Amino acid sequence: MRRALERAAAQVGSTGENPAVGCVLLDADGATIATGAHRGPGTPHAEVAALRQADGRQRGATAVVTLEPCDHQGRTGPCSQALIEAGIRRVLYAVADPNLVAAGGARRLRDAGVEVVGGVLQAEGETVLEMWLAAVRTGRPFVTWKFATTLDGRSAAADGSSRWISSAESRAHAHELRARHDAILVGSGTWRADNPRLDLRHGVVGRPPLRVVLDARGELPPDSRLLDGVNPTLVVTGPGVAVAGIAEDDVLRLKTDVHGHFPPLALLEALHRRGVRSVLVEGGPALASAFVRAGLTDRVVAYVAPMLLGSDGVSAIGELGVGSIDDAERLRITAVDRIGGDLRVELRPADWTRGTQ
Repeated sequence: MRRALERAAAQVGSTGENPAVGCVLLDADGATIATGAHRGPGTPHAEVAALRQADGRQRGATAVVTLEPCDHQGRTGPCSQALIEAGIRRVLYAVADPNLVAAGGARRLRDAGVEVVGGVLQAEGETVLEMWLAAVRTGRPFVTWKFATTLDGRSAAADGSSRWISSAESRAHAHELRARHDAILVGSGTWRADNPRLDLRHGVVGRPPLRVVLDARGELPPDSRLLDGVNPTLVVTGPGVAVAGIAEDDVLRLKTDVHGHFPPLALLEALHRRGVRSVLVEGGPALASAFVRAGLTDRVVAYVAPMLLGSDGVSAIGELGVGSIDDAERLRITAVDRIGGDLRVELRPADWTRGTQ
């Protein structure tokens, strides 16, 4: 199962709205016959990929899969039926499929006389599938807020300069984080200040994430790097607002609130309808605070640099409406490691249910 999970983990960020799944086929002695992984919409599911590699040697074998085999006819056929027709004797899976459209594979397999065991290394399987599982269960993408900060919580100096707060090693790691998400989200403050590319660099390879750009007034200049035509971009703007330099199919129109801001939940739900299952928030303090206030931040990844900018620097997060220590937004640390000269700290909401409403 751990080999199957490794195959699945390598595909996170490349499978779009589908889950990243791995499969290992074993013979009667436990030797590996074949392995497979799902690589994206329209490509063979992990089980089918492994069966094709087995080339007829799979009869009587055991299939070890990270997610319950699907029982759904979509762009590809149901994996449950493929395993039955291939003569698989036993199926072990880590995580039950929560998607009502695709679930039921375990039952079909059992009805066909196949031995089925679920929950094998379930916790590890749920970790690999975390973002996809959260999206299926909540109906919105999983949200990671990523930022670089000084020790005193500043994301830029008083003059707005921020290159480079974090080390080269941290920046490379942040691009790996980009590659594992379906979309990157920035607000107007970020594209005005930095004119970013939001692509994959530092030797990181993978499917370029969708660049989601908030532009309520249609002010994004046509020569912006975000409109380079190299990687996909979605501009989010208001109804009736003209947007230059981009096709209408690449524009998402949403109503703003009374303050002229896009409601985070409405934005996430619209992205989910477009097949986005994970979003990396890379915007500035205003965007970060909007998602935190809305209880829509599932994970925080902070790169903390050993420098001080003082009170005149730009805070890493904006107003949260916290007037008392009792009202503080509390997080729990889930990982800490050293990257270059920085610390990478990963955190989750202390009350996990906040991010699943």
